[in-house]
Amino acid sequence: MSGRVSWWFRSVAAPAVFLTGDPAPQLAAATLQTDQFVGAAGCQSSSCHGGAGAKRSQFLTWVKDDFHSRAYAVLVTARSARMAETLGLPAAQTSGRCTICHSPLQTVGPVRLAKTAQIDEGVSCENCHGAANQWLRAHTRKDWTYATDVGAGMRDLRSYYVRANTCVACHQNLEADLLAAGHPELTFELDGQSVAEPKHWRDEDSSGGARAWLVGQAVALRELSWAAGNNPTPEANAEARWNALVWLLAKTTAGQSRLPTIEPPRGAGDRARFVSERERADLLARQAASIAWDDRLTKAMLRALAGTGPEFVAAPSPSPEHLFARATRLVLALDRLARARVQGMIASASAAALKTLFEDVRNRPDFAPAKFSADLATFRTTLETAP
Repeated sequence: MSGRVSWWFRSVAAPAVFLTGDPAPQLAAATLQTDQFVGAAGCQSSSCHGGAGAKRSQFLTWVKDDFHSRAYAVLVTARSARMAETLGLPAAQTSGRCTICHSPLQTVGPVRLAKTAQIDEGVSCENCHGAANQWLRAHTRKDWTYATDVGAGMRDLRSYYVRANTCVACHQNLEADLLAAGHPELTFELDGQSVAEPKHWRDEDSSGGARAWLVGQAVALRELSWAAGNNPTPEANAEARWNALVWLLAKTTAGQSRLPTIEPPRGAGDRARFVSERERADLLARQAASIAWDDRLTKAMLRALAGTGPEFVAAPSPSPEHLFARATRLVLALDRLARARVQGMIASASAAALKTLFEDVRNRPDFAPAKFSADLATFRTTLETAP
């Protein structure tokens, strides 16, 4: 399994421009071909995604407001230069260790780059949607359905499982020496990070926030489990972060008959546990992405997590590092699940209690388990009066 999960997807299609009639059967029988990246320029026409209106402004949203369009620019800052020097790398903007996430087209072989592709365009359309030359011109045809687009190589981002796998590699995986050199720590959380991004898509699923949160956390656990079992020199807090996510998902899935359960952590993990957890987490992600979901499920998960306060003061308690890692993951989870229940809005009492919990986990040296437990109980009380 690749730490970058780049093996997860392959774009497969015949040249769509030559299709006539119903394209689906022809695509099903198409020969495997090398797909090409055309670059963001292929999407910027005003008649496509560079115009006005909800269905035409995606390119403008990306280039003006989306931090992904500025991912390459990060590599030419003084901070990146210092990190590259510390690591003994060439310039950050040309080192594969940096460009793989900040300028992904630089990692693509020349044969797969069309003349219109610009390697310094940051994280652009095709890094999420897939190499476009097989479907770019034809995906606006009226006789092409979304399924036809996917069959032609467009990535199926309507699936939360596919979406999480597309994002997790660069939002979760980080080598220990990069972290030591000054790279910010990464914590993957699909729902919150999707909300933070200027939205250029529409989710039809009314339960999308909670579903995205759980799928994302399960995929994150799969990646952390892979790293824990394969990295001989993990970063200092890796075990505590893994333990925290196992604990969180064990609490989330306990008693949920429609979902595979995650076993609570018991001591330090070993290779066998990492392998089994990786497989179980991937199964959880797949099923969470596909099961019927309703508000009762979200509510049950929220209340189960809000009721964990006593564990932060119980004896014998986990190490301070484990407690803090669990509290940090827990607060993020409570925030997303609470907002998912009421489509982004939280009752004022719950919002105030959540703000206090975020303050509790702001700094590791200041973290007080007893105070956090009491504040968590207050938050749980606010839920009792919520609809």
